Amino acid sequence: MRYIRYAFVLTLAVCLVVVAVANRGVVSVQLLPVEMGGFLGWSWAVDLPLFIVIFASIVAGVLIGFIWEWLREHKFRADAARQRREKEQLQREMSQMKGPSPRKGDDVLALLDTPGASR
Repeated sequence: MRYIRYAFVLTLAVCLVVVAVANRGVVSVQLLPVEMGGFLGWSWAVDLPLFIVIFASIVAGVLIGFIWEWLREHKFRADAARQRREKEQLQREMSQMKGPSPRKGDDVLALLDTPGASR
């Protein structure tokens, strides 16, 4: 399994290097369209190689996907935490119920003699 993982990572690295070499041309990345930048009085632009724009877009997409899934699964995590708390409470109640009986003899009478027993 380890060799399959190494082969996958090596293949991915070779693909990324090939994409980077094939897309070395410089592109201008602008925050706003030219017309809107002129209307507002400022325009932010930077010149970058195309492969950096491609890789940054992939990373941004992966991060947005992780955050989206984390927010979407919040209800499942909250439900699991609630069930865990209920389980721990039930375990505490069971350990209290399994404690030693107050007196030897008839269990029904022992239950009736315990404090807090409903009559």
